[in-house]
Amino acid sequence: MAIPCDAIEKEIQKRRSAVRPINERIARLREESVKAQVKISAERAKIITEFYKSGIAKDESIPVQRAMAFKYLMERVSLPVEEGQLIVGLRGTGPQEVPTYPEICTHSMQDLEILDSRENMPYKVDEETKKLYEEEIIPFWKGKTVREELFASLPQEWIDAYEAGIWTEFMEQRAPGHTAGGERIFEKGVLDIKEEIKKSMQELNPDDPDYKEKMEELKAMDIAADAILIYAQRYAEKLEKMAQEEENPERKKELEEMARICRKVPAHAPETFWEALQHYWFVHVGVVYETNPWDSFNPGRFDQHLYPFYEKDVKEGRLTREKAKELLEAFWVKVNNQPAVPKVGVTAEESFTYNDFTKINIGGLKKDGSDGVNEVSYLLLEVLDEMRTLQPNTALLVSNKNPDRILIKALQVVAPGFGEPPFFNFDGVIVKMLRQGKTLEDARTAGVSGCVETGSFGKEAYILTGYFNLPKILEITLNNGIDPQTGKKLGIETGDPANFKSYEELWQAFMKQVKHFMDIKMKGNDIIEEIYSRQLPVPFLSLWIDDCVKKAKDYNSGGTRYNTQYVQLVGLGTVAFSLSSLKYHVFDEKTTSMEEFLGALRQNFEGKYEILRQRILNKTPRYGEDDDYADEIAKRLVDEVVGIIESYPPTPVRRASRRAYFLPTTAHVYFGKVTGATPDGRKAGFPVSEGISPVQGSDRRGIAAVFRSVAKCDWDKTGGALLNQKLTPDLLEGEENLKNLASLIRTFFNMGGHHVQFNVVSAELLREAQKRPADFQDLMVRVAGYSDYFVNLPKGLQEEIIARTEHKEI
Repeated sequence: MAIPCDAIEKEIQKRRSAVRPINERIARLREESVKAQVKISAERAKIITEFYKSGIAKDESIPVQRAMAFKYLMERVSLPVEEGQLIVGLRGTGPQEVPTYPEICTHSMQDLEILDSRENMPYKVDEETKKLYEEEIIPFWKGKTVREELFASLPQEWIDAYEAGIWTEFMEQRAPGHTAGGERIFEKGVLDIKEEIKKSMQELNPDDPDYKEKMEELKAMDIAADAILIYAQRYAEKLEKMAQEEENPERKKELEEMARICRKVPAHAPETFWEALQHYWFVHVGVVYETNPWDSFNPGRFDQHLYPFYEKDVKEGRLTREKAKELLEAFWVKVNNQPAVPKVGVTAEESFTYNDFTKINIGGLKKDGSDGVNEVSYLLLEVLDEMRTLQPNTALLVSNKNPDRILIKALQVVAPGFGEPPFFNFDGVIVKMLRQGKTLEDARTAGVSGCVETGSFGKEAYILTGYFNLPKILEITLNNGIDPQTGKKLGIETGDPANFKSYEELWQAFMKQVKHFMDIKMKGNDIIEEIYSRQLPVPFLSLWIDDCVKKAKDYNSGGTRYNTQYVQLVGLGTVAFSLSSLKYHVFDEKTTSMEEFLGALRQNFEGKYEILRQRILNKTPRYGEDDDYADEIAKRLVDEVVGIIESYPPTPVRRASRRAYFLPTTAHVYFGKVTGATPDGRKAGFPVSEGISPVQGSDRRGIAAVFRSVAKCDWDKTGGALLNQKLTPDLLEGEENLKNLASLIRTFFNMGGHHVQFNVVSAELLREAQKRPADFQDLMVRVAGYSDYFVNLPKGLQEEIIARTEHKEI
């Protein structure tokens, strides 16, 4: 039954009234940020190309070249200061500008045209930028980019699988770097780190076979350190000049204080709340200017990093709670002003968003194991509630030691339908870290970044390697190694499924195909890691992650304390439902034959096969409904695929362990397009399931049943697992409902769940937004591990979100 118009209007007003920045200054900055047109800035590409064209570093080692290029950039980039802003530093020449990275991957003229003109999420490109690319950028970088070497080095079997959609590529305008800052950033100034570099140089043994390589890396780190000092001092000079010219006495005083702060940080460690925010932001801008790591750099456990500064400033009378919130909201705007860099080839299906995935962690535990929630934790949730911008993303880390108050507060933020924050089982995060060999202290200071990915903050390079299409491999299994979409033999021959006598034969055939493709992928991963280590060192990022300076090794070469390589698995729900369907209907109940099933898949369940499809959809035990028959399949799938991934030896370059994530971003939409009909009744082209969520619309027994199904799998074996749930708005109305949902989340986490996030929105409202997109520009929904503006999403992704089960009771 359709929701009455007045109910839809109430839902709309509830969402819009939630945006309420602390004051007029922040409201103006937020409005400027939200309304600004996203566009490509050619400034970085021009400066970097100019540097390499000059040849001034051609005789230097690659690490030193990269550091000199970074310094050259920091000496020349624009220094925008948004009117009224309290924190400085921005990629490009203004809000919502996106630099490009031609040395990593160069956009073609066709890319620029498509980006400039596409209907959803365009990146405007002015004529001057197009001319610069056509005449200078593209000609110079042709044949020189990291991506070109990467694809020239990968074996043909890897390329074939990639082109068939069995996995996505490792990068597109991105470099490795999936990491977050730790205590080091907030405890050290650049001059402190330069002293560490000097000490490491002195302690190097000339007899060490890697002596020269280590010395070059340390030289590069030292140059990169100087680069960020130059950038900050340039800002200090600009702010001093602005202060001299400012007539408003209040703003003049602010500009003078901002100039003083830029004179101090990041050269020295911060000592005040304002200094800490500016200090971190200089580091952040430097990291993303250097190579645009995937995903964006993160401030990590922000409430715990900031609390000592907040407590001291308040106690000594320098800061009020209101001023702290204003500074945090100014910081929020800075993050929102930095959209994601567009991909080359415009493969929008893989990641269709402006979101750059800067994630702020809230809550969890302290290093000593005590409750980590503090006053800044609540401040951050209040800022999130009042600002409701696309970025930054957040994560509430929920431990049994945290008070219920923080969980209730977070649900109050979720209630109007914003989709933030998502909830994470922090006690489970600690277990994951300990299982991977981290110390207890490093596990307790870990967290999540990107979508749901766990890592030891400030101490680990946990690098993603691209999405892996499990439903596609099942499709190839059911065709004895052939990809029916292309007719190519991509897999191995595991037998004609029509001849399988048992479900176990089918299972073993599927696992053999998974292992076959994982072998190819891991070989490719090793090649890619070697290229990044050799061609794309990151001396500036390496300054801030333990123990790169100490080891005299780059972040991309294994210098960090912990090194991990992750495969992102997609389509668990689709495969679990599909295998349950085949097991139940073909082998156990024998309601149909394998021949008929395969025929139905070939015909996309059209015509006479619609009867079979309805039987599948209505008579099959399914994952997500607390049915052991289906849930055991999902559990076994997680166990065995994780076992396959972890069976490989550490990577040759970084000595990284191999681990598994279950998350899709938006790759489940792309993977659905390249995968034919599946045995769960899904038709060809429709998105596969996202994250570890059940198949869209198949979880019919309520959210508690979903939680019980999901918790049967052992997520402690993984690095993270994304669960999306959609609730009707009335389920988060009233104190009693919030308490009930908070209790349910705690129960889910105590059962072993890793993550859950909520879309609090009715399907009717989303349909209305499709009809009247101009009236719903600010409608934000939870997509995967992030939120985005609904009307900007491609139609296929919109439909997938609408198709998710809408739970009407807890």
